Amino acid sequence: MNNAGQKILIVDDEPDILELIEYNLKKEGYQVFTAANGQEGITVAKKVHPDLIILDIMMPKMDGIEACRLMRAIPEFKNTFMVFLTARSEEYSEIAGFNVGADDYIAKPIKPRALVSRINAILRRNAGTEEVSENKLEIGDLVIDREAYLVFQGGNKVVLAKKEFELLYLLASKPGKVYTRESILKNIWEDSVVVTNRTIDVHIRKLREKLGETYVSTVKGVGYKFELS
Repeated sequence: MNNAGQKILIVDDEPDILELIEYNLKKEGYQVFTAANGQEGITVAKKVHPDLIILDIMMPKMDGIEACRLMRAIPEFKNTFMVFLTARSEEYSEIAGFNVGADDYIAKPIKPRALVSRINAILRRNAGTEEVSENKLEIGDLVIDREAYLVFQGGNKVVLAKKEFELLYLLASKPGKVYTRESILKNIWEDSVVVTNRTIDVHIRKLREKLGETYVSTVKGVGYKFELS
């Protein structure tokens, strides 16, 4: 695999961890940059514009959660892949990570081969999605036309309600990315006060009834993501 053009920033306060990850990712051909805390990570990210950032959660000066939240507020990092690397396995820390915009979550102790495979897969996510035009997605046997509000599966038209379509398009626009219920509400229903998590669950169920069970998966306690088949 040729990864020479892709940049990865590792932010961790443990030198041994930085060295281990840097060594293994450089072997894969990635350009690798490092930082020792969240503040330094933001500074380095602004200089090198990485394609993916690996953030430890527990760090001095600024932890990974806060660093991710601040970077997601900067337009140039809106679509940058963010991955948390941490020894903390509590569900609440994982949910907190996804709530601030993390794309994935990897637990320590690190298994270098597994880590590299996960990073390769994350950076390939967009390769499985072909943007035919600004408003059309082709993913597997699905064609999702945002301009016409049409969905075709294997060449057959699938009739979706407006919110079902918008939910599908949101998830499919970034295959593999976990969307929390809060982010789905914000993106699809905006500031409507009558919408609850139950509303999202019902729309997900309807999508599965119409498209099958393989496309949209549940991440327990967090939200939903679109799976590439």
